[in-house]
Amino acid sequence: MRRIFYLFITVILASCGEKEANGIALNGEALGFADGTQIMIYEVVNNQPKVLDTFQVNGERFSGTLPNVAQAELRIMKAAGKNNNIIFFVEDEPLSAHLYMDSIASSYVTGGKENGLYRTYNTEVDKINREKAAIGKQYKQAQLEQDGIMVTELRNQNTMLTQKEQQFKQNFVKENPNSLFSLMLVSELFGKDQFTPKQVETYLAKLDPQMAEHPTVADLKRTMASKKKASVGGIAPDFQAPDPNGNMLSLSDAMGKYTIIDFWASWCRPCRMENPNVVRVYNQYHDKGLNIISVSLDKNGQKARWLKAIEDDQMDWYHVSNLKFWQDPIAKQYNVRSIPATFLLDEEGRIIDKNLRGSALQNRIAQLLD
Repeated sequence: MRRIFYLFITVILASCGEKEANGIALNGEALGFADGTQIMIYEVVNNQPKVLDTFQVNGERFSGTLPNVAQAELRIMKAAGKNNNIIFFVEDEPLSAHLYMDSIASSYVTGGKENGLYRTYNTEVDKINREKAAIGKQYKQAQLEQDGIMVTELRNQNTMLTQKEQQFKQNFVKENPNSLFSLMLVSELFGKDQFTPKQVETYLAKLDPQMAEHPTVADLKRTMASKKKASVGGIAPDFQAPDPNGNMLSLSDAMGKYTIIDFWASWCRPCRMENPNVVRVYNQYHDKGLNIISVSLDKNGQKARWLKAIEDDQMDWYHVSNLKFWQDPIAKQYNVRSIPATFLLDEEGRIIDKNLRGSALQNRIAQLLD
């Protein structure tokens, strides 16, 4: 859940009440941190974290003020030397931070409605995840002992926990409709296909007028429109991007009798593991009309790594990349939130299947071209 906040621009939520003249007070404890440790506060601008302020630990404490906000905004806190980040919201109330050197994941910030909701949500989801982890250990042991009855029982328990988690999330957003965090959660659930368009529309219809004007609502509506276009039965949106030689190549240029749009990256291990299977299918069916155009989500400055992966994996088909990582406009156009992701098109450019891998890809192409 915490990962999704890096995908949002600076967020705004209508707030009320008077704010401190000199800023929003932030007082924190930093248990186990040495004096002089820097605590950085980031805002999110154009989908990228930007340092807003820096505080220093003294006697396992730090304090200062953050700039006033006309409306609530998302912030990120990071302790020097630690990889994990702490997500929190700035509204019009004083903030208290609780950082633990030996467990950044357990660290949190209080103060304001949104931080309270965010912590309540994470507490319940973390509890469910711990239960899943315990079942996972038992499941592995049952497999080692070849205890088929226990394996089935544990699999059923895990399914029930997954259903419990999904129900909790749905109830959470229903019970907290006019919340920025709930709105962001709805966006995440929709991106993971855990919320249907109808459920999202029902949720949005219940927002009060002020919340309905929130920028994230507009973003969510755009995502819904893009996802609808990139759904099975729709015509695949055309696109163009630089190929390995720097020339612009479009989807329409790469079309065959059947065409696979393949979203991947050189750094994506599951993608690289699937590539040999895709290569086999392509080599077997290219002469019968199968084309592939791969869209890489490699990062800026990593063109050489992208090209080497193409060569190493023997991906002898069309390739394009904007080298913009998760900000790739084609990925956004197709509402791609995870990779590998594939779209199978017919000769007219209509999407007839999605996310086929392994034997499922082999069988589907064989059905169409054998």
